[in-house]
Order: sequence, then structure tokens, then C-alpha cells
Amino acid sequence: MTTDARLVLTAFAQAARTAHPALTALDQLSGDGDFGDNLREGLDRVVSALEDRPAEPPLAVAAAVFLDEVGGTSGPLIGLLFQELARAHAAHPQDDHEAWRTGVAEGLAAIRRVGEAEPGDRTLVDTLAPARDALDAGAGPRGVAEAALRGAQATAAIRARRGRASYVGERAIGSPDPGALGIALLFWCRARVAGDAPGELAGHLPAAGPH
Repeated sequence: MTTDARLVLTAFAQAARTAHPALTALDQLSGDGDFGDNLREGLDRVVSALEDRPAEPPLAVAAAVFLDEVGGTSGPLIGLLFQELARAHAAHPQDDHEAWRTGVAEGLAAIRRVGEAEPGDRTLVDTLAPARDALDAGAGPRGVAEAALRGAQATAAIRARRGRASYVGERAIGSPDPGALGIALLFWCRARVAGDAPGELAGHLPAAGPH
């Protein structure tokens, strides 16, 4: 099974627009509330860049946009993930599973080096680590998406040890980390493009935002 990276990125941009209110509300608990803006606007820029540069590998375009144009703490980290996914897809053009397995593993490693975050710190690492494990175990797009979403949802019970959320103590406990949830949407979109998404997107978002 092959998932077209261009379609995944386009679906991710749409999902980020849909999830924007929830991601913004979640980030207002632990930061300055800009994560939803950065993710949505960054992916909208990716979609525009893909139209302007149709001959370039989609994930390489996404990496360049997030590394060079998207601000906040999350922009460069998401750019690193896209960069490693792009390299892995170039190395394994005929093996979609291996491309995602290698790209997620290398992206996670790069983010851990740069961000100095580990699983359990309440960051996007808590999404990427279970996604990597699911890919290592041979899971398909739906299984990987389910693992990523479970990882993101589990951050609701974690007191942050890294990032801006670490400064607000227990205030954010009870709601998932916005970065973890935002990255989980990438895997949900991959499963959706593959025709096997685990439920509707709205079912994975806070119904009315945190209170």
C-alpha cells in the first residue's frame, strides 16, 4: 500500500484548519496559544508551495517551509520530521512502509537531540515514539494512526517536563498536549488517504476546548 505524500500533506492542511480552534485552546493552557496558528498557516504555505513547485518532492517542500518560514518552538521541530521523512522516501521510493518507518524513527531521533525531550515529557515526542513502535511492529496506516492518537491523548495525564508547558505546573493536566495532538493528525491523514482512517477527525479533538 502506497500513500501519496502530496495527498497526505493536503489532507493534513485541511485537518489543521479543522482542528485549529481546539489546538489553540489547548495551547492557551500551556503556552501563548500560537501552536494552532503556526501549524495551520505552515501547512497552508506548504500547499501553496506544492502548487508552485510541482516537480519537487512534496515532503522536501514541507521540510523547507517549516524549517525556514514557520516560527514558534514547533516549526523547526516539525521541519526536522518532514526532512527525515523526505530523505527516507527518497531512499525507499517503492516501499511506503519502510519510508515511513525510517523517516519517523530518524525524525524522532533528530527531535530528541534538538529538543532534548523524551517520552513522558508531554511533547510531540509522546506521539512520535508510539508511532515509531507501531511502524517497527509492521502496523499499517490505521494501526500507526491509532498508536499516535493514543500517545497524544495520554499526554493529558502528564505534567510537562519540557517546553513552555513545564512552567505552568499542573494547570494543563486533563487536556492533551497540542503539539502531540497536532502531529497525531499527520498519521490520521495518512490513514485517511490510505482509505482506513480510525474514525472521524472530530472524534479525536476536544469537543469544546479545555476549560
